[in-house]
Amino acid sequence: MNYTQEYERWLNSPVLSKAEKDELLNIKDEETKELCFGSSMKFGTAGLRSTMNLGPACMNVYTVAQTTQGIAELIKTENGAERGVAIAYDSRNNSELFAHTCAEVLAANKIKVYVFDDIRPTPELSFAVRELSCIAGINITASHNPKEYNGYKAYWEDGAQISPEQAKTVSSASEKIDVLGGASKIDFAYGVKSGIIQILGKEFDDKYLSAVMSTSINRELFEKAGDELKIVYTPLHGAGRTLVPEVLRRVGLKHIYTVDAQMNADGNFPTVKKPNPEYADVFALGIEIAEKEGSDLVIATDPDADRVGVMSRTKSGAFETISGNQMGALLLDYVISARREKEALKKGAYAVKSIVSTDMASKIAEVNGIKLHDVLTGFKYIGEVIKNYETDKKEGEFIFGFEESYGYLFGSYARDKDAVGATMMICEMTAYYKTKNMTLSDALEALYSKYGLYGEEMTDIYMEGLDGIERRRKTMQALRDEPPVDIGNSKVISIGDYDEGYVHFLDDGRKEPTGLIKSDVLYYTLENGDKVIVRPSGTEPKIKIYFLAHGDDKVLLEEKIQAYKKDAEGFAK
Repeated sequence: MNYTQEYERWLNSPVLSKAEKDELLNIKDEETKELCFGSSMKFGTAGLRSTMNLGPACMNVYTVAQTTQGIAELIKTENGAERGVAIAYDSRNNSELFAHTCAEVLAANKIKVYVFDDIRPTPELSFAVRELSCIAGINITASHNPKEYNGYKAYWEDGAQISPEQAKTVSSASEKIDVLGGASKIDFAYGVKSGIIQILGKEFDDKYLSAVMSTSINRELFEKAGDELKIVYTPLHGAGRTLVPEVLRRVGLKHIYTVDAQMNADGNFPTVKKPNPEYADVFALGIEIAEKEGSDLVIATDPDADRVGVMSRTKSGAFETISGNQMGALLLDYVISARREKEALKKGAYAVKSIVSTDMASKIAEVNGIKLHDVLTGFKYIGEVIKNYETDKKEGEFIFGFEESYGYLFGSYARDKDAVGATMMICEMTAYYKTKNMTLSDALEALYSKYGLYGEEMTDIYMEGLDGIERRRKTMQALRDEPPVDIGNSKVISIGDYDEGYVHFLDDGRKEPTGLIKSDVLYYTLENGDKVIVRPSGTEPKIKIYFLAHGDDKVLLEEKIQAYKKDAEGFAK
């Protein structure tokens, strides 16, 4: 069936309302029709993510119901109906509607459901799956994507996102279900009245916050620095608006200033171009308040409150971004040092990071005698390491996990990145350095002096439109067929092809297993020890290229990175 036929099928379906049919009739250009009706969303380990429009390639109540029916089939094969499913959602347009649609489908399949009464952070959903002993969890969010998007994340019983094998099972089951009314549903209000749908409220927040606060290492620091430490916080119109300020109040922070214009939950994100704390422009309103109040930090969380970005004062008093890689290094060093001072660094303590995150973390772990695991991009792989330690009863305690994309986790109460817990720990670390008359920027310079100078950058090559998927595939295949001999005038000495599962050493032709599951990632190690990593994004129409470098001079380090970037931008086909 071609896109025109699928469009007509939707237009003539008795399932659609008049308003929905009018929406379809208003689509005038053929490219939009083909984008929305020419394919179906593919359910993977990252779930679903697309623009909110009608059609099988978009996020709408029909595709959400179809996917949830697929989840229901997986749960029934595991005899998990009585254990139930926890459902959360963020502030995006239609998130509550999609969450309730999920609940209606699961309840119709006689699967117990727990739904939050309002928007909640993603990590609280992960916590809820574990706390309630659910078989699975669903979170409706598109994280930091623009307002036009929404998404669907699926979790399993350990609180981490589902495995590739489970994703294939769900995808296979979903494909057998007609997107137009093929899923079973009951009325949401009826489900609540009958008891198969249960509502989670503030009392559950208290349990979650208690778990977050249990990861604090030096609570007394808030008292020591409390009279001087000042924080400006913005949720960027998202789910962190209640619990982030609340956890800071509970640990004893006295001076918390919020960006009132961004405290309201609004899926249109009216004060920012993109609600992404990786972008400096989202801090503009917060910096105005910070300058007025004399704050130490400006902190922003994304709409589902799993990522957190920070701006800290420099020696000059100006605000400067602390990147995800830099914050990861700072937090790892702080957790190790603080635990050691408290005699709470247990034998076998370990940390986990993604392969695209800073090599500085490896140096910190090496110097401090800490085991550091490298995993593929995706916090589920960090959760998998924690799970394996517990399942195999290995000696060791998880102390920290992070990704360069502003995601951090302390403790195993959740298995996804947690901006609520990370904000608390960032403030604790800031208080620690404040007692030493240092800012986080000062602390970062101290890390460079101790462990060496490291620099990281990432560039995106967008490949949108109807041919975007094919262009991304061709780009990755071309790099495999004709791999670069050098990048930025530095010779490539090995190529890790994670889809093939091997690292190729170019000097002698050796091949060694990557040790990780298959993934469409190419990892180039250069003669000088720097790394360039290429992978298609799992959630956006782009190729992501990461540069991990080190050196002895900041200017020369930056010049190296820019040379790598210039060559890498020519990879696109």
